[in-house]
Amino acid sequence: MALFGTNGVRGVANVELTTDMAMDLAKGFGTFKPGTIAVGRDTRESGEMIKAAVIAGLLSTGCRVIDLGIAPTPAIQYYVRECGLDGGIVITASHNPPEYNGIKGIASDGTEYSHEDEAVVESLYYSKEFVRANWSQTGGLSAADPKPMYIDGIISSVDAEAIEAKRFKAVVDTGCGAASLTTPFLLRRLGCKVVTINAQVDGTFPGRNPEPTGNEINDLKAAVVAAGADLGVAHDGDADRAVFVDEKGRFVNEDVLLAIMAEHILKKKPGSTIVTPVSSSSLIQDIADRYGARVVWTPVGSIYVARTMMATGAVFGGEGNGGLIFPEFQYCRDGGMSVACMLEMLAHTGKKLSSIVDEMPAYHSIKDKIRCKDKEAVMKKLAAHVKGEKVDATDGLKIYRPEGWVLIRMSGTEPIIRVFAESRTESGAKRLAEYGVGLVNEYNK
Repeated sequence: MALFGTNGVRGVANVELTTDMAMDLAKGFGTFKPGTIAVGRDTRESGEMIKAAVIAGLLSTGCRVIDLGIAPTPAIQYYVRECGLDGGIVITASHNPPEYNGIKGIASDGTEYSHEDEAVVESLYYSKEFVRANWSQTGGLSAADPKPMYIDGIISSVDAEAIEAKRFKAVVDTGCGAASLTTPFLLRRLGCKVVTINAQVDGTFPGRNPEPTGNEINDLKAAVVAAGADLGVAHDGDADRAVFVDEKGRFVNEDVLLAIMAEHILKKKPGSTIVTPVSSSSLIQDIADRYGARVVWTPVGSIYVARTMMATGAVFGGEGNGGLIFPEFQYCRDGGMSVACMLEMLAHTGKKLSSIVDEMPAYHSIKDKIRCKDKEAVMKKLAAHVKGEKVDATDGLKIYRPEGWVLIRMSGTEPIIRVFAESRTESGAKRLAEYGVGLVNEYNK
């Protein structure tokens, strides 16, 4: 059975993701790439338990471990790279509900483990062929705080002087996650007046679910309007993603966020390359065309985006879920850097966030999913069905039609086939979605 999904290993803590499993996974990581390894976590209740098992597993293979405590995933990644460590392990289930937890590996350059590296760790997990260090070489354990270094790094990577001059007011909803310990402090360092909600560290996530969707952050929308703030920002559990609310209290669609941030970067670097998954809106292509830039489309998953960015020398990349990657800072999704770059954009343009959003070309999208016992067989039949049409098979089947496109792809972690449809018109998106769902249902018998 495959352990690693789109983003590490995840499961219900102490049911699917047990301490035995965590320890053996850590032994696999330590056997595969030994050395000095940083370990950090988000705020989940099970985090300390899983972290203890991971540290024990690493020490048993002779690794030296630095316990980073609670910190955003990108802060841990930044610390691994800047301190020249051999790798890292992050204990997080990101946006999943509070009963879940997860484990993912960080390479020495701060990027997520490649799927090839994960396959090696998975093989070691099942074979149990771990290195077992002599009693006198069972590693060593120390502790460090990566957050000050991370905040300093972000501030030095943006036009902090321009941001400070604007004296923005921001409402921050950290969702009781790891960003509670970074984003409010980052914004105050940038001269902002900060109002916080859900900013206490609490792994039960009492204020809202860890995934900051438009429907989950209604308190943030109301707080932005009530406070007369310039913007609101919300993070997921481990703060590798950020979503925004404009000064009118409107949620900024994640595909629009991706596009306006791409434009901010391309204004400074026209003619460059940007990278995004095939599931992203055509809006990103519109912005690229505006600045003579090239779009490289990848499979869904931040690791694909980051590795493709490294290979192509891209100046920006990200996913349509609030996961933005700024390569001049680091090759990973970074919620803290996203906030700072949003403030930089507002400072440089002198515009309200609402007006920047409203200037973007309008698209309509629909997302659906169908439960499917044999999703591979269905996808094979669908590929034969659409043969001869204009199709991008980078990840699933992205079928182009005059009114837009529909993407049909199977989930990497669930018995589900997902359907994404996009068009310039609402009726066009509806027709494409019905077409995609109908195709899947035709063969899902």
